[in-house]
Amino acid sequence: MRLIDRIIQNERTELLNTTRATSAVVLSSRIRLARNLADSVFPARANKSQRCAIVAKCGTAIESLKGIKNPVLLAIDELNDRDRQVLRERHLISKELCEEPEGAAVVMDQRQGCSVMINEEDHLRIQFLKSGFNLKALWKKVDAFDSQLEQSLNFAFSPEYGYLTACPTNLGTGLRASVMMHLPGLVLSGHMERVVRAVNHLGITVRGLFGEGSEASGHVFQISNQQTLGESEATIIERLAQVLKTVIDQEINARFCQLEQKSIQILDQIGRSYGLLQNAYHISSDEAMNRLSFLRLAVDFNMLPDKCRVLIDRLFIACQPAHIQAAAAAQLDADMRDCKRAEIIREELKQLPKLDMNFTAN
Repeated sequence: MRLIDRIIQNERTELLNTTRATSAVVLSSRIRLARNLADSVFPARANKSQRCAIVAKCGTAIESLKGIKNPVLLAIDELNDRDRQVLRERHLISKELCEEPEGAAVVMDQRQGCSVMINEEDHLRIQFLKSGFNLKALWKKVDAFDSQLEQSLNFAFSPEYGYLTACPTNLGTGLRASVMMHLPGLVLSGHMERVVRAVNHLGITVRGLFGEGSEASGHVFQISNQQTLGESEATIIERLAQVLKTVIDQEINARFCQLEQKSIQILDQIGRSYGLLQNAYHISSDEAMNRLSFLRLAVDFNMLPDKCRVLIDRLFIACQPAHIQAAAAAQLDADMRDCKRAEIIREELKQLPKLDMNFTAN
């Protein structure tokens, strides 16, 4: 079996441990650091031999660290388009790395909780991911990993501007902290736009499922800090955490209000999603995500057992286009993918228990 196929089939990943209480709103947390090597040109200005030398140097340094268990290095230009998209759908690499594969690589651990992109916009994009609301715990891991790596690699640093990065918006700490949030209550109540405007004024940005330029499919949003210069990492993370706690409270309140004011409409959407996902023979990724969102809401309302949350979150990933191609082990056009997606979802949900209509919201 190919290494990439083992990665795809690995269900014991950090992002799928979503049974804790905070997972009702927060699916996962991520902290990313941008780092560059001193006396080396940025990736966008480097030629192929320079980029390959950076991959070799950084790859060796990363693989020797204690902070990454059973590391795997994948050269991006040795992966086909489908496999690169699979890694992107798992949030292990970015769209930019997919599109500029020459002289680039990613190093990840076996649980896919740590991935380091080499020669994306910066020489290194170090990211740690974990299910639930775990920013402070993640920062301890990232900080320790970064400190270890800095012992073997000389990072570009300015006493005035902090860590130097290809894009000025990442200067300073080079830190981006973000959470993936499931916000159907705010969307359905029509309050999401107001929340976006409010957090933007606080230096927080809201994006779709796959980051900048992507749609919020399945009522899933990424919320992250914008400012990296002039504040410490701890301050950035604490400020973001406080904003996110407010968003969580507003989401829970919005769910209760929707249940109280539009209970028939909410129950109808949950019931339709339950029936459609178990019986559809043709479904697009967008419709699958939106229907799975209502099924996840049914778990939060105790209409389905909490153990179903892991299954639904796994299907959020498994229903993406590249994962469908990988499951089919064949090249499928859009129509065939929609059929295969419906087949996979039917199979996964065939043992789903009946909806408990005598529910109580969490």
